[in-house]
Amino acid sequence: MIFIKGITCLLLALALFSVFSMKAPKGSEAMSGLAGAAVTTFLVEALCGCIGGDLFNIQFMAEIGETAGSMGGVAAAALVPITMGANPIFGVAAAAVSAGHGILPGFIAGYAAYWLAVLIERYLPTGIDTIVGAILTAVAARFIVVESAPFVDKLLSVIGDSVMSATDQAPLLMGFILGGIMKMVCTSPLSSMALTAMLGLTGLPMGIASMACVGGAFSNGIVFHRLGVGNTGQVLAVMIEPLTQADLVTKNAFPLYSCNFFAGGLSGMIAVTLGVINNAPGTASPLPGLLAPFAFNDPQTVLIAAAGAALSGIICGLVGTQLISSTKVGRFLLEKTCQTT
Repeated sequence: MIFIKGITCLLLALALFSVFSMKAPKGSEAMSGLAGAAVTTFLVEALCGCIGGDLFNIQFMAEIGETAGSMGGVAAAALVPITMGANPIFGVAAAAVSAGHGILPGFIAGYAAYWLAVLIERYLPTGIDTIVGAILTAVAARFIVVESAPFVDKLLSVIGDSVMSATDQAPLLMGFILGGIMKMVCTSPLSSMALTAMLGLTGLPMGIASMACVGGAFSNGIVFHRLGVGNTGQVLAVMIEPLTQADLVTKNAFPLYSCNFFAGGLSGMIAVTLGVINNAPGTASPLPGLLAPFAFNDPQTVLIAAAGAALSGIICGLVGTQLISSTKVGRFLLEKTCQTT
């Protein structure tokens, strides 16, 4: 039951984000802003704080990581409305009053700030709109972030705790399923960095997500190369950061996600077998997923896990594309769902 609850909560969270991204007005742009907020805060926290601070004991880098990690809500409140097309002044006004709160309350405040900005610019004269708009946006954003934070934080805590409890109860099975799901999220237009940061995943579940992203990076590269998707630069880009190739990923979702799931799942099982942990939430992406575990594990263990994940990704990419291109069902789905140019 704990395992079922953990998977159900994770899938529910993914479903909510997916529906929002696809159906909400400017939902895709808002999610892009959220992904950017995760990169500018949690990625910096992981690489500077965990690697430079914890691993190499550089105090200045540790301070950078700690500061960046505490600014998730601020970054989301700024980048979400700006990415959606709002006046940057309104985005910064929303961000300035979101300090001290998490990335999802900041996201909610930033999304609301955009629509408020639309009304302000539509009905107030030029010049006055900037002054009045900054004040109204700050007041509204502060109210929203303060009122939403307790409920949002509690909900995310429940989901995150359920996932970690399920991993404790059935580590290998959870390693496969969590790894597979997280790599699919990492490759999709959603942000696996934002998701794992919001859920507060640490320890073995975060280690699973990290290695899954590493393994899936090689599967992505194989699929792009063998199916002729993009040029050499785009093949390398989708391996390093799939979000940079979101348009090509969306056009070729079937082969990528199917190979990703198994590559991520096998990589997750390798992480469980070797006991790879990661106490830096928000590092579910190929490069930070590879580097952050060095701060919390024996380097040799991380290197072995990464090599195993890479091999899993290569095998899944090769086998998956071969099955897809050599079977009638695979060719039919490839023809109907993919655009390689």
